[in-house]
Amino acid sequence: MSSERIPLQDFNAHFSSLTELSSVALGGRIVAVSDEFFAEAYHLLEVEPAPSMKGQFGPNGALFSGWETRRHNPAYDWCIIQLGTSGSINGFDVDTANFNGNEAPAVSIYTLHDSDVKDPTHDDARWVEVLSRVDLGPNSRHLFKIAQTPCVNYVKIHMYPDGGIARFRTYGHVIPIHPPAQIPFDLAHVFAGGRVLRVSDQHFGIGSNLILPGRGKNMGDGWETKRSRTKGHHDWVIIQLCFGELVEVEIDTNHFLGNFPESCEIHALCANENLDWDSELPDASKWTLILPRTKLGPHRQHYFEFENVENKTYTHIKITIHPDGGLKRIRVIGLKVDPAQGSSTNDIVPSSPASIHQSQIITIPVLPITLEAFAPFGQVIQAYANLTADATTGISIYRCQALEDISDGVTVLKTLERHPFTSQAFIPMGRGNGEGLADPSDSYLVVVAQNGSDDKPDLKSLKAFVATSAQGISYNAGIWRKCLPLDFACVETQVGDGSTMDCEILDLDPSCTYILKIDP
Repeated sequence: MSSERIPLQDFNAHFSSLTELSSVALGGRIVAVSDEFFAEAYHLLEVEPAPSMKGQFGPNGALFSGWETRRHNPAYDWCIIQLGTSGSINGFDVDTANFNGNEAPAVSIYTLHDSDVKDPTHDDARWVEVLSRVDLGPNSRHLFKIAQTPCVNYVKIHMYPDGGIARFRTYGHVIPIHPPAQIPFDLAHVFAGGRVLRVSDQHFGIGSNLILPGRGKNMGDGWETKRSRTKGHHDWVIIQLCFGELVEVEIDTNHFLGNFPESCEIHALCANENLDWDSELPDASKWTLILPRTKLGPHRQHYFEFENVENKTYTHIKITIHPDGGLKRIRVIGLKVDPAQGSSTNDIVPSSPASIHQSQIITIPVLPITLEAFAPFGQVIQAYANLTADATTGISIYRCQALEDISDGVTVLKTLERHPFTSQAFIPMGRGNGEGLADPSDSYLVVVAQNGSDDKPDLKSLKAFVATSAQGISYNAGIWRKCLPLDFACVETQVGDGSTMDCEILDLDPSCTYILKIDP
């Protein structure tokens, strides 16, 4: 197969739009190896550049961050790698950093696809050569561009005749994996075909980390920008999505304790596939605001419901952080849409109760509760491993009954209540003997709304959350709410006369049905 050696200074021009399919961050792993006497092959797939270990020795000799085999091999050594996800390959980066005098003199590379993901052997007849034998030099990176391969999930390196390679990176395009229709999933995920197209800055951590699997292992595998010194500064990243309807977003600041962004906002766009993102950006007027500027916190997952997304489809999002800092992951939850259709058919009709025939049905997604998302309504009382949470300060005991009319994760909101002049803090109580609940839930539902100009609930502000039994809730005075089902200790001030000044319960207008959709 034909190949081209690419100068290192041209890396961005040829490889920046590709995904490193073999990276351990995507789940790449070493399947088998002919020999690793001096240094183990797992180093090949590490994200970090190979550090120098000059002057350090182990039982078998000098230490290297890379793969190094014994001397005097009469043929070649080999290593089989399973890619983190199936994809088509466009090129390789073979790095002999710190190997000088013991570097691999030459390599050839082979690929294979096994639909059952059954690990192949070294002599499997299905291996196809994609890079013929090429020479390598000491202590340097070697970039090779090849004609795009079909879908593969295994790569094999032949090293002639022996020696050491520090890092091996396989670049290409992910073959997207999507769930069945009408199942929400992360439209930005690298396995779904998500791609980071542009970033304003990635001084400490690259933008493409945002769409990787998992929550990472330290601050180094997120996206982090340099410190800004200009008033009003902001940074941004643009992500290409699987075409679909957007519902909610998870913004994770895991490991970012003193360098998380103060706030963020998200815009969305439905763009033509022919747009050249390297040379131009769409005008600001083309973007739709789907998450207004919202405060973020350190070292945690934040969950927010999108705005301006109902019955609309998008292809890209732009996350803007103020003023700078680091994010670990972005999860854009939505529904895949066939581009030919233009929109999904995700009409949610509750199966219970069956008597609902109102003219309008509004679905409220139930999201995990976080301090930032709940801030307009009150405070979340929760302990953190590395942080302290603020809570303000009698005590009543309430038993909220379990939902009886929930079916397939759907229930109907019928009433809200408020304490117009007093705040309340609800603390979940656990299992207990005697009068205690024998089998209490480990989570509970929290529904809230701001008070409107007509002194009734502003139902446009209606939000629903799920809190765990490790989280308490403190409601601001006058917030309309619904909370169930658990035993709670309630710290409160009371007017005490039983009037609506103390507690007001309101039946919602039956002409509109509010559906709470709880994910399983």
